[in-house]
Amino acid sequence: MHVTATHAKNKFGAICAHAKTEPVYVEKDGKVDTVILSAKQFEALSGAVRGETMEERRQAFGKKYKKWIDEQNARFEEHGLWCDDLRVW
Repeated sequence: MHVTATHAKNKFGAICAHAKTEPVYVEKDGKVDTVILSAKQFEALSGAVRGETMEERRQAFGKKYKKWIDEQNARFEEHGLWCDDLRVW
């Protein structure tokens, strides 16, 4: 959602409620000046800034997507790579 700075000021409560579903881009002089995010979205973004190491992020990813990763590994073991039979001319 894109709104002007004046609209954001006048309807701040409604803008904050909308920011819970998607970011709200606040424009000033025709250019995006500010983005309003929900607290949940902000926390997700600031996780990388907080100094989580790549290994910590990798472990969190592995835990979150374990089922999908296992499915892909099983598929690979059964069928191999999709491009194994391609030939370079």
